[in-house]
Amino acid sequence: MNLPVQMRYIEISAFGGPEVMRVATGPLPVARPDDVVIRVGAAGVNRPDVQQRKGLYPPPADANLVLGLEVAGEVVAVGTNVKKFAAGDRVCALTNGGGYAEYCAVPAGQCLPWPKNFDAVHAAAIPETFFTVWANIFQMAGLRAGETLLVHGGTSGIGLAAILLAREFGARVFATAGTREKCAAAEKYGAEAAIDYRTEDFAERIAALTSGRGVDVILDIVGAPYFARNLRCLARDGRLSEVSAMLGAKVDQFDIAELMQRRATIMGSTMRPRSAAEKAAIASDLREKVWSALDAGRCSPVIDSVFTLEQVADAHRRMESGAHIGKIVLRMD
Repeated sequence: MNLPVQMRYIEISAFGGPEVMRVATGPLPVARPDDVVIRVGAAGVNRPDVQQRKGLYPPPADANLVLGLEVAGEVVAVGTNVKKFAAGDRVCALTNGGGYAEYCAVPAGQCLPWPKNFDAVHAAAIPETFFTVWANIFQMAGLRAGETLLVHGGTSGIGLAAILLAREFGARVFATAGTREKCAAAEKYGAEAAIDYRTEDFAERIAALTSGRGVDVILDIVGAPYFARNLRCLARDGRLSEVSAMLGAKVDQFDIAELMQRRATIMGSTMRPRSAAEKAAIASDLREKVWSALDAGRCSPVIDSVFTLEQVADAHRRMESGAHIGKIVLRMD
């Protein structure tokens, strides 16, 4: 396969606002033995990208410093150890950075085939949110059919993925969001009830919605300000999963008796520092248990907006505005 010598990618001149990003040119990545190189058709935009751009989210030492944690495109080269993918295959992938580029090298274990009838934009919107939701809600928190889930930030990419997957696997879902429009969107995509956190106390509303029982699992992206109320929302043997701390990570105090009385479990994780083997195991689980739903047209990610590579600053402004509902995606032309 004939490949160009140079590619376009997004370079950060210095930490700061969206204006520090610019299109640059450089050499294509080379596949290591366990890698594939993907010609990128689209790349997802995620909040960790924004934090890294600001200098608030240092990537792991061995990561690609170019922004971008998920892509979809065509395999153009494979490493010597790669057996399950070949040049010409269409894949989506959870990257170790480098997604904001025309070509990206990714460990083959972190790649999955495009679901049937998907385009590059929708395929690129899957990996970061689906890996995160599957690992935290299903693998770690063990959400089961018939249980109840509370999703904070219900119209974020992660929030909507959590709603869609929880409903697919038979759970009841409640969500919080910050406007009436967002609450309506969360309910449109499967939340039984959405709570406007600006006008209602979500802990009181959850108590009413569950007749005082509480929920079995909570997916939280807010952090410290919600911690005490999250505990009050848990049913007996409930599980609180922390995946971000957008409004603060330090909890000054909480009632340990509340934790004990509810026999609650508190857990948390981040995706990026996980090993290639751990990420590959999540990918394998998704392929086995979720891909048939995607192939059938269910659980498709919700797309808020699409920008070109040259419009990357506008894409980040959209993310930072908080007005988006679903995923923001960069399209490579």
